[in-house]
Amino acid sequence: MPSIIRRLTTTTRVGGVPIGSDHPVVVQSMTNTDTQDVDATARQVAELAEAGSEIVRVTVNNDAAARAVPAIVEALERESVSVPIVGDFHYNGHVLLTKYPDCARALAKYRINPGNVGGKRHDENFRTIIDVALANEKSIRIGVNWGSLNQELLTELMDENARRSEPRDARAVTLEAMTSSALRSAEFAEALGLSHDRIILSAKVSGVQDLIDVYRMLARQCDYPLHLGLTEAGLGAKGIVASTAALAVLLQEGIGDTIRISLTPEPDGDRTEEVRVGQQILQSMGLRSFTPQVTACPGCGRTTSSFFQKMAVDIQAYLRQKMPEWRRERPGVEEMTVAVMGCVVNGPGESKHADIGISLPGTFEEPKAPVYVDGKLKLTLKGDNIVPEFLAILDDYVAKRYAPAGEPSSPSDARPWVPADARG
Repeated sequence: MPSIIRRLTTTTRVGGVPIGSDHPVVVQSMTNTDTQDVDATARQVAELAEAGSEIVRVTVNNDAAARAVPAIVEALERESVSVPIVGDFHYNGHVLLTKYPDCARALAKYRINPGNVGGKRHDENFRTIIDVALANEKSIRIGVNWGSLNQELLTELMDENARRSEPRDARAVTLEAMTSSALRSAEFAEALGLSHDRIILSAKVSGVQDLIDVYRMLARQCDYPLHLGLTEAGLGAKGIVASTAALAVLLQEGIGDTIRISLTPEPDGDRTEEVRVGQQILQSMGLRSFTPQVTACPGCGRTTSSFFQKMAVDIQAYLRQKMPEWRRERPGVEEMTVAVMGCVVNGPGESKHADIGISLPGTFEEPKAPVYVDGKLKLTLKGDNIVPEFLAILDDYVAKRYAPAGEPSSPSDARPWVPADARG
Protein backbone atom coordinates (compact mmCIF):
# COMPACT_ATOMS: atom_id res chain seq x y z
CA MET A 1 0.00 0.00 0.00
CA PRO A 2 1.50 3.38 -0.98
CA SER A 3 2.28 5.49 2.07
CA ILE A 4 0.50 8.79 2.67
CA ILE A 5 2.87 11.70 3.13
CA ARG A 6 1.55 13.76 6.02
CA ARG A 7 1.60 17.54 5.85
CA LEU A 8 4.41 18.91 8.01
CA THR A 9 3.06 20.78 11.05
CA THR A 10 4.08 21.82 14.51
CA THR A 11 3.14 19.41 17.31
CA THR A 12 0.52 20.55 19.80
CA ARG A 13 -0.05 18.61 23.00
CA VAL A 14 -3.52 18.20 24.47
CA GLY A 15 -2.98 16.70 27.87
CA GLY A 16 -0.63 13.84 27.08
CA VAL A 17 -1.80 13.47 23.46
CA PRO A 18 0.52 14.84 20.74
CA ILE A 19 -1.22 16.19 17.64
CA GLY A 20 0.43 17.00 14.33
CA SER A 21 3.23 16.05 11.93
CA ASP A 22 4.21 12.38 12.13
CA HIS A 23 2.13 11.64 15.21
CA PRO A 24 -0.90 9.38 14.56
CA VAL A 25 -4.10 11.10 13.47
CA VAL A 26 -6.11 11.41 16.69
CA VAL A 27 -9.76 10.38 16.99
CA GLN A 28 -11.87 12.54 19.26
CA SER A 29 -15.55 12.98 20.15
CA MET A 30 -17.92 15.11 22.19
CA THR A 31 -20.45 14.36 24.90
CA ASN A 32 -24.14 15.20 24.45
CA THR A 33 -25.03 15.06 28.14
CA ASP A 34 -25.90 18.09 30.26
CA THR A 35 -22.43 18.90 31.58
CA GLN A 36 -23.72 19.94 34.97
CA ASP A 37 -24.83 16.31 35.44
CA VAL A 38 -21.47 15.10 36.70
CA ASP A 39 -22.31 11.39 36.87
CA ALA A 40 -23.91 11.20 33.42
CA THR A 41 -21.15 13.20 31.76
CA ALA A 42 -18.32 11.29 33.44
CA ARG A 43 -20.01 8.02 32.48
CA GLN A 44 -20.33 9.05 28.83
CA VAL A 45 -16.73 10.31 28.70
CA ALA A 46 -15.59 6.95 30.06
CA GLU A 47 -17.67 5.11 27.45
CA LEU A 48 -16.23 7.23 24.64
CA ALA A 49 -12.70 6.70 25.95
CA GLU A 50 -13.27 2.94 26.22
CA ALA A 51 -14.47 2.95 22.59
CA GLY A 52 -11.20 4.63 21.59
CA SER A 53 -11.80 8.39 21.75
CA GLU A 54 -8.40 9.85 22.58
CA ILE A 55 -9.76 13.31 23.43
CA VAL A 56 -13.28 14.15 24.61
CA ARG A 57 -14.90 17.59 24.42
CA VAL A 58 -17.65 18.78 26.76
CA THR A 59 -19.95 21.79 26.52
CA VAL A 60 -19.13 24.56 29.00
CA ASN A 61 -21.97 27.01 28.48
CA ASN A 62 -23.00 28.25 31.92
CA ASP A 63 -21.97 28.52 35.56
CA ALA A 64 -23.27 25.08 36.48
CA ALA A 65 -21.33 23.41 33.67
CA ALA A 66 -18.14 25.27 34.59
CA ARG A 67 -18.50 24.27 38.23
CA ALA A 68 -19.04 20.63 37.20
CA VAL A 69 -15.88 20.27 35.07
CA PRO A 70 -13.41 19.69 37.96
CA ALA A 71 -15.77 17.14 39.51
CA ILE A 72 -16.05 15.32 36.16
CA VAL A 73 -12.28 15.16 35.81
CA GLU A 74 -11.93 13.91 39.39
CA ALA A 75 -14.59 11.24 38.82
CA LEU A 76 -12.70 10.03 35.75
CA GLU A 77 -9.40 9.95 37.64
CA ARG A 78 -10.98 7.78 40.33
CA GLU A 79 -11.93 5.30 37.61
CA SER A 80 -8.44 5.53 36.05
CA VAL A 81 -9.80 7.13 32.87
CA SER A 82 -7.04 9.46 31.71
CA VAL A 83 -8.53 10.92 28.52
CA PRO A 84 -7.95 14.71 28.11
CA ILE A 85 -11.10 16.83 28.49
CA VAL A 86 -11.60 19.86 26.23
CA GLY A 87 -13.96 22.71 27.05
CA ASP A 88 -16.23 23.97 24.25
CA PHE A 89 -16.86 27.70 24.72
CA HIS A 90 -19.21 30.04 22.89
CA TYR A 91 -20.22 33.63 23.75
CA ASN A 92 -19.20 33.57 27.43
CA GLY A 93 -15.95 31.61 27.59
CA HIS A 94 -14.01 34.66 28.77
CA VAL A 95 -16.40 34.98 31.72
CA LEU A 96 -16.50 31.32 32.74
CA LEU A 97 -12.77 30.70 32.46
CA THR A 98 -11.94 33.65 34.71
CA LYS A 99 -14.84 33.13 37.13
CA TYR A 100 -14.06 29.43 37.62
CA PRO A 101 -10.27 28.97 37.73
CA ASP A 102 -10.63 25.32 38.80
CA CYS A 103 -12.47 24.68 35.53
CA ALA A 104 -9.71 26.40 33.56
CA ARG A 105 -7.07 24.25 35.27
CA ALA A 106 -8.96 20.98 34.87
CA LEU A 107 -9.45 21.28 31.11
CA ALA A 108 -6.70 20.14 28.75
CA LYS A 109 -7.63 22.54 25.95
CA TYR A 110 -10.05 25.38 25.23
CA ARG A 111 -12.08 25.51 22.02
CA ILE A 112 -12.73 29.10 20.91
CA ASN A 113 -15.09 30.11 18.10
CA PRO A 114 -13.87 33.53 16.89
CA GLY A 115 -17.28 34.23 15.36
CA ASN A 116 -19.00 34.50 18.74
CA VAL A 117 -16.38 35.72 21.20
CA GLY A 118 -18.13 39.02 21.68
CA GLY A 119 -18.99 41.38 18.81
CA LYS A 120 -17.45 44.83 19.36
CA ARG A 121 -15.58 43.51 22.41
CA HIS A 122 -14.19 40.58 20.42
CA ASP A 123 -10.52 41.46 20.89
CA GLU A 124 -10.90 42.13 24.61
CA ASN A 125 -12.76 38.86 25.24
CA PHE A 126 -10.39 36.89 23.05
CA ARG A 127 -7.44 38.37 24.95
CA THR A 128 -9.01 37.24 28.25
CA ILE A 129 -9.23 33.63 27.07
CA ILE A 130 -5.65 33.67 25.80
CA ASP A 131 -4.48 35.12 29.12
CA VAL A 132 -6.15 32.20 30.94
CA ALA A 133 -4.55 29.72 28.51
CA LEU A 134 -1.15 31.29 29.17
CA ALA A 135 -1.60 31.24 32.95
CA ASN A 136 -2.58 27.55 32.89
CA GLU A 137 -0.23 26.45 30.08
CA LYS A 138 -3.11 25.17 27.95
CA SER A 139 -3.51 24.76 24.21
CA ILE A 140 -6.43 26.14 22.24
CA ARG A 141 -8.39 25.22 19.15
CA ILE A 142 -9.55 28.13 17.08
CA GLY A 143 -12.67 26.61 15.57
CA VAL A 144 -14.31 28.65 12.82
CA ASN A 145 -17.81 27.55 11.84
CA TRP A 146 -19.65 28.86 8.80
CA GLY A 147 -22.87 28.88 10.78
CA SER A 148 -21.41 31.46 13.15
CA LEU A 149 -18.83 33.23 11.03
CA ASN A 150 -17.51 36.65 12.07
CA GLN A 151 -19.98 38.88 10.24
CA GLU A 152 -17.74 41.96 10.29
CA LEU A 153 -14.98 40.04 8.54
CA LEU A 154 -17.42 38.50 6.06
CA THR A 155 -18.88 41.93 5.24
CA GLU A 156 -15.36 43.35 4.79
CA LEU A 157 -14.42 40.64 2.32
CA MET A 158 -17.76 40.83 0.51
CA ASP A 159 -17.28 44.58 0.03
CA GLU A 160 -13.75 44.03 -1.28
CA ASN A 161 -15.06 41.39 -3.64
CA ALA A 162 -17.79 43.70 -4.95
CA ARG A 163 -15.12 46.22 -5.97
CA ARG A 164 -13.27 43.67 -8.10
CA SER A 165 -13.51 43.93 -11.86
CA GLU A 166 -14.49 40.24 -11.85
CA PRO A 167 -16.16 39.44 -8.51
CA ARG A 168 -16.06 35.88 -7.22
CA ASP A 169 -19.17 33.99 -6.13
CA ALA A 170 -20.42 34.17 -2.56
CA ARG A 171 -19.21 30.65 -1.76
CA ALA A 172 -15.60 31.50 -2.60
CA VAL A 173 -15.72 34.65 -0.47
CA THR A 174 -17.27 32.77 2.46
CA LEU A 175 -14.52 30.12 2.39
CA GLU A 176 -11.91 32.87 2.23
CA ALA A 177 -13.56 34.56 5.22
CA MET A 178 -13.40 31.32 7.20
CA THR A 179 -9.73 30.83 6.40
CA SER A 180 -8.92 34.47 7.20
CA SER A 181 -10.84 34.30 10.49
CA ALA A 182 -8.86 31.26 11.64
CA LEU A 183 -5.48 32.61 10.57
CA ARG A 184 -6.03 36.14 11.89
CA SER A 185 -7.19 34.73 15.23
CA ALA A 186 -4.11 32.51 15.45
CA GLU A 187 -1.87 35.45 14.62
CA PHE A 188 -3.60 37.52 17.31
CA ALA A 189 -3.19 34.71 19.87
CA GLU A 190 0.53 34.55 19.15
CA ALA A 191 0.80 38.35 19.41
CA LEU A 192 -0.74 38.02 22.88
CA GLY A 193 1.99 35.58 23.89
CA LEU A 194 0.59 32.12 23.11
CA SER A 195 3.30 29.98 21.53
CA HIS A 196 2.91 28.77 17.98
CA ASP A 197 2.83 25.14 19.07
CA ARG A 198 -0.22 25.56 21.31
CA ILE A 199 -2.67 26.30 18.51
CA ILE A 200 -4.88 23.95 16.48
CA LEU A 201 -7.19 25.25 13.74
CA SER A 202 -10.47 24.03 12.31
CA ALA A 203 -12.95 25.35 9.75
CA LYS A 204 -16.20 23.43 10.01
CA VAL A 205 -18.81 23.33 7.24
CA SER A 206 -21.59 20.89 6.35
CA GLY A 207 -20.86 20.25 2.66
CA VAL A 208 -18.29 17.73 1.43
CA GLN A 209 -16.80 19.86 -1.36
CA ASP A 210 -16.80 22.96 0.85
CA LEU A 211 -14.89 21.09 3.56
CA ILE A 212 -12.29 19.84 1.09
CA ASP A 213 -11.77 23.30 -0.39
CA VAL A 214 -11.53 25.23 2.89
CA TYR A 215 -9.02 22.82 4.42
CA ARG A 216 -6.88 22.84 1.30
CA MET A 217 -6.79 26.63 1.62
CA LEU A 218 -5.83 26.44 5.30
CA ALA A 219 -3.19 23.79 4.68
CA ARG A 220 -1.47 25.94 2.06
CA GLN A 221 -1.26 28.96 4.36
CA CYS A 222 -0.09 27.62 7.73
CA ASP A 223 1.67 24.84 9.57
CA TYR A 224 -0.74 24.56 12.51
CA PRO A 225 -2.25 21.10 13.13
CA LEU A 226 -5.74 20.87 11.65
CA HIS A 227 -8.86 19.33 13.19
CA LEU A 228 -11.14 17.78 10.52
CA GLY A 229 -14.85 17.11 10.50
CA LEU A 230 -18.16 18.16 9.03
CA THR A 231 -19.92 20.42 11.49
CA GLU A 232 -23.20 18.51 11.18
CA ALA A 233 -22.62 15.25 9.35
CA GLY A 234 -26.21 14.03 9.83
CA LEU A 235 -27.98 10.78 10.67
CA GLY A 236 -26.86 7.21 10.03
CA ALA A 237 -25.62 6.29 6.57
CA LYS A 238 -25.79 9.88 5.30
CA GLY A 239 -23.53 11.15 8.07
CA ILE A 240 -21.10 8.25 7.75
CA VAL A 241 -20.85 8.48 3.95
CA ALA A 242 -20.52 12.27 3.88
CA SER A 243 -17.83 12.25 6.56
CA THR A 244 -15.91 9.47 4.84
CA ALA A 245 -16.14 11.15 1.43
CA ALA A 246 -14.75 14.43 2.75
CA LEU A 247 -12.13 13.18 5.17
CA ALA A 248 -10.77 10.48 2.87
CA VAL A 249 -9.83 13.04 0.22
CA LEU A 250 -8.08 15.32 2.71
CA LEU A 251 -6.34 12.54 4.63
CA GLN A 252 -5.08 11.03 1.36
CA GLU A 253 -3.48 14.41 0.62
CA GLY A 254 -1.81 14.36 4.04
CA ILE A 255 -4.13 17.03 5.48
CA GLY A 256 -5.59 16.49 8.94
CA ASP A 257 -4.13 15.71 12.35
CA THR A 258 -7.20 14.99 14.47
CA ILE A 259 -10.75 14.09 13.42
CA ARG A 260 -14.25 14.01 14.81
CA ILE A 261 -17.25 12.43 13.08
CA SER A 262 -20.26 14.53 14.13
CA LEU A 263 -23.01 11.94 13.73
CA THR A 264 -26.54 12.66 14.90
CA PRO A 265 -27.41 9.65 17.08
CA GLU A 266 -30.81 8.00 17.10
CA PRO A 267 -32.90 8.83 20.20
CA ASP A 268 -31.11 7.12 23.10
CA GLY A 269 -28.58 5.94 20.52
CA ASP A 270 -24.99 4.91 21.14
CA ARG A 271 -22.72 7.96 21.12
CA THR A 272 -19.67 5.76 20.65
CA GLU A 273 -20.65 5.01 17.04
CA GLU A 274 -18.94 8.20 15.91
CA VAL A 275 -15.70 6.99 17.47
CA ARG A 276 -15.86 3.65 15.67
CA VAL A 277 -16.60 5.38 12.35
CA GLY A 278 -13.61 7.67 12.78
CA GLN A 279 -11.39 4.71 13.60
CA GLN A 280 -12.68 2.77 10.61
CA ILE A 281 -11.94 5.65 8.23
CA LEU A 282 -8.33 5.81 9.45
CA GLN A 283 -7.93 2.04 9.45
CA SER A 284 -9.46 1.60 5.99
CA MET A 285 -6.96 4.14 4.64
CA GLY A 286 -4.03 2.40 6.28
CA LEU A 287 -3.25 5.35 8.55
CA ARG A 288 -3.83 3.54 11.84
CA SER A 289 -4.95 0.19 13.21
CA PHE A 290 -7.49 -0.02 16.02
CA THR A 291 -9.21 -3.40 15.89
CA PRO A 292 -8.93 -6.64 13.89
CA GLN A 293 -10.75 -6.35 10.57
CA VAL A 294 -13.39 -8.83 9.46
CA THR A 295 -13.76 -9.48 5.73
CA ALA A 296 -17.16 -10.94 4.85
CA CYS A 297 -18.84 -11.47 1.49
CA PRO A 298 -22.19 -9.75 0.80
CA GLY A 299 -24.02 -12.99 0.06
CA CYS A 300 -25.68 -14.10 -3.16
CA GLY A 301 -27.76 -16.96 -4.55
CA ARG A 302 -24.92 -19.37 -3.85
CA THR A 303 -24.87 -18.72 -0.10
CA THR A 304 -26.99 -20.75 2.29
CA SER A 305 -29.42 -18.86 4.55
CA SER A 306 -27.96 -16.07 6.65
CA PHE A 307 -25.74 -18.20 8.86
CA PHE A 308 -22.44 -16.79 7.58
CA GLN A 309 -23.79 -13.25 7.98
CA LYS A 310 -24.73 -13.89 11.59
CA MET A 311 -21.37 -15.53 12.16
CA ALA A 312 -19.57 -12.47 10.76
CA VAL A 313 -21.56 -10.21 13.09
CA ASP A 314 -20.87 -12.47 16.07
CA ILE A 315 -17.15 -12.55 15.33
CA GLN A 316 -16.97 -8.77 14.89
CA ALA A 317 -18.77 -8.31 18.21
CA TYR A 318 -16.43 -10.81 19.87
CA LEU A 319 -13.36 -8.97 18.59
CA ARG A 320 -14.74 -5.64 19.80
CA GLN A 321 -15.49 -7.18 23.21
CA LYS A 322 -11.97 -8.60 23.52
CA MET A 323 -10.09 -5.53 22.27
CA PRO A 324 -9.91 -3.61 25.59
CA GLU A 325 -8.09 -6.61 27.08
CA TRP A 326 -6.05 -7.39 23.98
CA ARG A 327 -5.07 -3.73 23.49
CA ARG A 328 -3.42 -3.81 26.91
CA GLU A 329 -1.94 -7.28 26.76
CA ARG A 330 -1.45 -8.24 23.10
CA PRO A 331 0.26 -5.43 21.14
CA GLY A 332 -0.14 -5.79 17.39
CA VAL A 333 -3.42 -7.70 17.52
CA GLU A 334 -5.25 -4.65 16.14
CA GLU A 335 -3.64 -5.40 12.75
CA MET A 336 -5.05 -8.92 12.55
CA THR A 337 -7.42 -9.74 9.67
CA VAL A 338 -10.23 -12.32 9.81
CA ALA A 339 -12.28 -13.62 6.88
CA VAL A 340 -15.79 -15.10 7.16
CA MET A 341 -16.98 -16.24 3.73
CA GLY A 342 -20.21 -17.84 2.56
CA CYS A 343 -19.24 -20.19 -0.28
CA VAL A 344 -16.29 -21.73 -2.16
CA VAL A 345 -16.04 -19.16 -4.97
CA ASN A 346 -13.93 -16.60 -3.14
CA GLY A 347 -14.00 -18.18 0.31
CA PRO A 348 -10.73 -20.14 0.30
CA GLY A 349 -8.86 -17.33 -1.48
CA GLU A 350 -10.03 -14.64 0.94
CA SER A 351 -9.35 -16.94 3.87
CA LYS A 352 -5.77 -17.48 2.65
CA HIS A 353 -5.23 -13.72 2.31
CA ALA A 354 -6.41 -13.09 5.88
CA ASP A 355 -4.46 -14.04 8.99
CA ILE A 356 -7.23 -16.45 9.91
CA GLY A 357 -10.34 -17.26 7.90
CA ILE A 358 -13.22 -19.65 7.48
CA SER A 359 -15.20 -20.53 4.37
CA LEU A 360 -18.72 -21.75 5.14
CA PRO A 361 -20.60 -24.08 2.80
CA GLY A 362 -22.91 -22.47 0.26
CA THR A 363 -25.98 -23.91 -1.46
CA PHE A 364 -25.43 -27.52 -2.59
CA GLU A 365 -21.83 -27.48 -1.32
CA GLU A 366 -20.42 -30.17 0.92
CA PRO A 367 -21.35 -29.30 4.56
CA LYS A 368 -17.88 -28.49 5.78
CA ALA A 369 -16.02 -25.29 6.68
CA PRO A 370 -12.28 -25.17 6.00
CA VAL A 371 -10.29 -22.92 8.33
CA TYR A 372 -7.11 -21.27 7.07
CA VAL A 373 -4.39 -19.90 9.36
CA ASP A 374 -1.53 -17.81 7.99
CA GLY A 375 -2.47 -18.80 4.46
CA LYS A 376 -2.55 -22.56 5.07
CA LEU A 377 -5.41 -24.99 5.65
CA LYS A 378 -5.42 -25.80 9.38
CA LEU A 379 -8.50 -28.01 9.72
CA THR A 380 -12.10 -28.39 8.59
CA LEU A 381 -15.06 -27.80 10.89
CA LYS A 382 -18.40 -29.57 10.68
CA GLY A 383 -21.59 -29.82 12.71
CA ASP A 384 -23.50 -27.39 14.95
CA ASN A 385 -20.59 -25.92 16.93
CA ILE A 386 -18.73 -24.15 14.14
CA VAL A 387 -18.91 -20.70 15.76
CA PRO A 388 -17.56 -21.59 19.23
CA GLU A 389 -14.96 -23.88 17.68
CA PHE A 390 -13.77 -21.14 15.34
CA LEU A 391 -13.62 -18.63 18.22
CA ALA A 392 -11.49 -21.10 20.17
CA ILE A 393 -9.11 -21.33 17.20
CA LEU A 394 -9.10 -17.52 17.03
CA ASP A 395 -8.23 -17.22 20.74
CA ASP A 396 -5.43 -19.75 20.37
CA TYR A 397 -4.06 -17.86 17.35
CA VAL A 398 -4.01 -14.57 19.25
CA ALA A 399 -2.32 -16.18 22.26
CA LYS A 400 0.47 -17.62 20.11
CA ARG A 401 0.90 -14.90 17.51
CA TYR A 402 0.68 -11.80 19.72
CA ALA A 403 2.80 -12.22 22.81
CA PRO A 404 1.99 -10.31 26.02
CA ALA A 405 3.56 -6.86 26.21
CA GLY A 406 7.27 -7.15 26.89
CA GLU A 407 7.54 -10.77 25.76
CA PRO A 408 8.74 -11.95 22.33
CA SER A 409 6.34 -13.86 20.10
CA SER A 410 6.99 -17.56 19.57
CA PRO A 411 9.26 -17.85 16.51
CA SER A 412 7.41 -20.93 15.36
CA ASP A 413 4.17 -19.03 15.16
CA ALA A 414 5.47 -15.76 13.75
CA ARG A 415 5.58 -15.19 10.00
CA PRO A 416 7.05 -12.49 7.77
CA TRP A 417 4.53 -10.05 6.35
CA VAL A 418 3.52 -10.84 2.79
CA PRO A 419 1.18 -8.66 0.66
CA ALA A 420 -2.32 -10.14 0.49
CA ASP A 421 -2.21 -10.57 -3.27
CA ALA A 422 1.06 -12.54 -3.03
CA ARG A 423 -0.09 -15.11 -0.48
CA GLY A 424 -0.75 -18.50 -1.94
